[in-house]
Amino acid sequence: MLTHDEYRAIADTLSPPTSAFIDGGFRPAISGKTFDSVNPATGAPVAQVAACGPEDVDVAVTKAREAFEDGRWSRLHPSTRKDVLIRLCKLMTRNARELAVLESVDSGKTIYDCETVDVPEAIACLKWHAEAVDKIYDSVAPASDDHIALVVREPVGVVGLVLPWNFPLLMLAWKIGPALAAGCSVVLKPAEETSLSALRVAELAMEAGVPRGVLNVVPGLGPDVGEPIGRHMDIDMVSFTGSTETGMKFLGYAAESNAKEVVLEMGGKNPCVVMEDAENLDRVAQHVVNGAFWNMGENCSAISRLVVHKDVRADLLARIGAHMRHLPVGDPLDPETRQGALVSDAHFAKVAAYVGKAEDILVGGSVDKPYVTPTIVSTTRGTALETDEIFGPVLSVITVASFDEAISVANDTQYGLCASLFTANAKRAVRGARMLKAGTVTVNSYGEGDIATPFGGMKMSGFGGRDNGVHAHDQYTQLKTIWLDLTDDADESVE
Repeated sequence: MLTHDEYRAIADTLSPPTSAFIDGGFRPAISGKTFDSVNPATGAPVAQVAACGPEDVDVAVTKAREAFEDGRWSRLHPSTRKDVLIRLCKLMTRNARELAVLESVDSGKTIYDCETVDVPEAIACLKWHAEAVDKIYDSVAPASDDHIALVVREPVGVVGLVLPWNFPLLMLAWKIGPALAAGCSVVLKPAEETSLSALRVAELAMEAGVPRGVLNVVPGLGPDVGEPIGRHMDIDMVSFTGSTETGMKFLGYAAESNAKEVVLEMGGKNPCVVMEDAENLDRVAQHVVNGAFWNMGENCSAISRLVVHKDVRADLLARIGAHMRHLPVGDPLDPETRQGALVSDAHFAKVAAYVGKAEDILVGGSVDKPYVTPTIVSTTRGTALETDEIFGPVLSVITVASFDEAISVANDTQYGLCASLFTANAKRAVRGARMLKAGTVTVNSYGEGDIATPFGGMKMSGFGGRDNGVHAHDQYTQLKTIWLDLTDDADESVE
């Protein structure tokens, strides 16, 4: 890590690309419009970014379709695509510090997280999918001696990728990694709050050898770019990560257009269940603090509900409070900061309003634009703080008296993304993990698994596919059966 002054000096010299990246080059929006990309920590504009519209989406899709159909990428040998993506990883590694500072300035994320998590994990994700693509085998189904049944994967075609603002670079990697590895052509919309790192990666991808037209980045507002992607008749599938409200719209767009495939990874109100027999409460507290307040709680998999047994509630909360003292809030470019700025004025206002509704604040509660201090509130079932996805550094505590009550409370939500369970009883751990309705359940820890494990949700947290692991390739490929008849025509001739 560098010093605070050194990071500021890098930030002052940033000159990121700001135009749409279409067909291998940067171009302004056809309308000529732009919008300000704002540093959440200072409120100052970082850059003026092309404000694209439906006409820009049309051009990007046309170029992506041309690239897909002529096979300049889709019909390359998988190992060749792998080599290009590995070169991209090397270029991102060479420019890792620039990407980290750019990500921090654009999103309000701490430079500590950008340097130690977001950038290295994004590179590792791309490398993992690149290395996997020439090791995923097709199959042969059982058939008679007179037939061979091949089951093969083919790239789905032109895909629309719609990114969130909370992990701009990492979510870009989660999506373009398997999409490009599979041979698809991509039209990508970054969140309007955080467009800059996606445009810089597109520039590096071109340098790495990704052919023109294969990776297109179209910045702009949701109604102007996101909806046209969702409705476009020549996009074969859309993978969306973001809010449940917006994600549900893409189902309608698909139904009203070409019935394109839709993969949704949406919201969460994730429970952390701590039973009375949980071992090492200090370690449990560390996991809770990390899970609840990492990235300022702007994380769909964040622990947002602590479901704790009454016998350990007081002891655990005391330990959590002690660990929260090690979460300094402030300038995201200060390497000592662990809680940066919320991404926008609008989001700050939303989170601050929820804090204002709290009747029993146990820890924190300070709001000072653009910062919200990590906060713990005691809640009862059914209140807004207990049911709504706040998407900020606010942890609700619900007290229970039994294992069955804990599981009931944990599952009493419209979401089903992640859950955590702390208990020393192995049978209870396995039974509870099976009973919790979530796509990822961690036992005696907080986390999302790793790049090799599928990530996605149940209920209103999403469906249609999974990010990460070989399962991520499923959403970017179609299965085709090829049935070969081996019957000798001479054997069937009639004398």
